[in-house]
Amino acid sequence: MKTQLKVSGVLRISTLFLTLLAVLAAYLVIASRPAQAAETLLSQGKPTLASSVESAAFPAAAAVDGNNGTRWASSFADNQWLRVDLGSSQAVNRVLLRWEAAYARGFQLQTSANGNDWATIQTTTNGTGGEQSLVVNGNGRYVRILITQRATQWGASLFEFQVYGGTPGGGPIVRVAEFLADCPYTHRLPDDPIVFPNMPGASHMHSFFGATVTNANTTVNDLVNSPTSCNPAEDKSSYWVPTLYVNNQPVEPTGTTFYYLGEGVRDDVIARTQPLPFGLRIVAGNAKATGPSDNTISRWSCLHAGDAGSGHDFITCPAGTMLESYLDFPQCWNGRDLDSPDHKSHMAYPVNGDCPASHPVPVPKLRQVLRYPVNGPTAGFRLASGAGFTMHGDFFNAWPVAEMERRVNDCIRPIIKCGANGHP
Repeated sequence: MKTQLKVSGVLRISTLFLTLLAVLAAYLVIASRPAQAAETLLSQGKPTLASSVESAAFPAAAAVDGNNGTRWASSFADNQWLRVDLGSSQAVNRVLLRWEAAYARGFQLQTSANGNDWATIQTTTNGTGGEQSLVVNGNGRYVRILITQRATQWGASLFEFQVYGGTPGGGPIVRVAEFLADCPYTHRLPDDPIVFPNMPGASHMHSFFGATVTNANTTVNDLVNSPTSCNPAEDKSSYWVPTLYVNNQPVEPTGTTFYYLGEGVRDDVIARTQPLPFGLRIVAGNAKATGPSDNTISRWSCLHAGDAGSGHDFITCPAGTMLESYLDFPQCWNGRDLDSPDHKSHMAYPVNGDCPASHPVPVPKLRQVLRYPVNGPTAGFRLASGAGFTMHGDFFNAWPVAEMERRVNDCIRPIIKCGANGHP
């Protein structure tokens, strides 16, 4: 009997060992396969058709020629469209729109097998202009953008209308830990509910994005019940920055994207990232900076003009480009406080790829990217807080807890690039 048990035990161990070897072999085969090809640009140089053109100088074909110096422009009316013929039925997983200053507030992306019957695969009602990268899921030979609401008195104008795809189901997953929210400008007030709570008018002028009700008295419960300019509409957070003035006239950004990222830390730190706590308040940057060296967090650059360089103060952007502001918020939390007396000490930046012991909880890094429709000499530029190096940002988190948790679990921890909808 003992001999039988011993033999049976040996057989079970042997079987388990062989099973583990098989699993390991399968893993090695999969790991040795070539990586999936990058997504394919399907639209460049393909036949186009438009409902209208402003003039012969702005033809439909200019939106798919790969040249950011040419553009399509419609007549000065809503419900105009631009269509591209991909030549055969294709799976479409992303559309990139590079707008001229005359952009669309509302539009639909549609696909069709025959050019007559259309299926809507994406609807936007709060378009931001600038450059928009939209994750979609559709199939068809024809893809078009239907302009339902212009943002200006002019027509709609696109430097580029790029359609990507080739792989059904959304194409290869991009290994970047990211989800985002596009939150257009809503209003201006000399208020700051983080630094000067319940003190209306005590602050320099701020430009607000996201929740539309934000003022000096705002609480997180106010944000939860507020309308929002954000896409996705689940984001009820409030974001604000010092207003930009050009020759003493306020200028608001037309591109306003807030990225939530897992970067700047090791992969094992990303894997234990926690959701941003509900009600968290953070201030990043230095409103009291007296020179560029006082603020190493914010930076200015030029959209579509990387050769112009970047800096902590305003930079001169060439004609046809836009001034960009980038600001990274800290991504290490002390695990206790939703705010602190200086509105910064409860948070910290990573050190050597990990969060410091004083702030052991990694959370998504918020990156604020604003694109202002200005360029050229900067002599007349100033922020409400002072020179360009005083750029700073405030964040008051009102994401629903379950939604923030889902996006951290589905996008940040596994290191997957997700769109505004929180999906790859």
